[in-house]
Amino acid sequence: MQNQLIDKFGRIHDYLRISVTDKCNLRCVYCMPEEGMEFEPDEHLLRFEEIREVVRVLAGYGVRKLRLTGGEPLVRKDLPRLVGMLSSIPGIEDIALTTNGIFFAGKAEALKEAGLTRVNLSLDSLRADRFSAITRGGDIRKVLDSLDAAERLGLGPIKINVVLMKGMNDDEIGDFLQMTRERPVQVRFIEYMPIGHDDEGWKKRYLPLSTVLDYCREAGWTAEPTGEVYGNGPSRNYRIEGGQGGFGLIHPVSDHFCEACNRLRLTADGNIKPCLYWSDEFNVRRYIGDDRALAELFFRALDVKPQNHEMAQALINQTPSHTPTVRRMSQIGG
Repeated sequence: MQNQLIDKFGRIHDYLRISVTDKCNLRCVYCMPEEGMEFEPDEHLLRFEEIREVVRVLAGYGVRKLRLTGGEPLVRKDLPRLVGMLSSIPGIEDIALTTNGIFFAGKAEALKEAGLTRVNLSLDSLRADRFSAITRGGDIRKVLDSLDAAERLGLGPIKINVVLMKGMNDDEIGDFLQMTRERPVQVRFIEYMPIGHDDEGWKKRYLPLSTVLDYCREAGWTAEPTGEVYGNGPSRNYRIEGGQGGFGLIHPVSDHFCEACNRLRLTADGNIKPCLYWSDEFNVRRYIGDDRALAELFFRALDVKPQNHEMAQALINQTPSHTPTVRRMSQIGG
């Protein structure tokens, strides 16, 4: 058995995304339906001790970077305790959090003290009424308070995730770009993805991210590629000349990022997902406590990881080569 998590395409996996819950306090339009979601009972979720054991084993095979996700991870009680458990594992160098920001401001200090190093905030509109509509009830003031708290505590580089949607928030591209000129933040524009959708409605909102670069040209702003990698993300990064921050483009549909994929995913109910888009899953629960068997399970998951996710085929109605997942984004962890 190898001493690194390397798949058959030579990609080294040193990054694990851990979903700690499938529950969320919001109902963002691109993530889950307003009603009808069935959530896992608490007893089906991996316990913190189980998550720690999985990470401890993987750290021995080169995993160095972790991201805690959900659902909304801060819905899970006592999350700073888990951060502390993970940060104490030898070899773990970076622990990030993706959050909608509603609860983060009040927990930021405890998370930082426990070992959190970075934070991503989801913020799909800078207009209070529109933000509330997209999230189906979110309060933008709480997210902006969380942004201020992250800046104050030095949890950077701070990333702001913006799912770009045609006819919904694409007229705010300039506002988000202006934010990067004035604040040391990294705005990441993300294409609308067909994850877990059983209809074609997502296509009506889909917008290729070339739109962002077009906006810069029309505004007379020079946006230069930086070549920098902020954390572990797949974004192609740019900076507007003279800006304090920068922006990134994550375009899984129009220009997939699979060739450099270095991540595996652990769902809240204990399944390894080697690829975000496909249905393949491997449950870890019965292997926890047997370090070698657990490691072998991850190598088996890597063995079925495809070269790419083929989301672009979904856009043009081509038949995929694998079976797409039926899980919603909130059930996977993004």
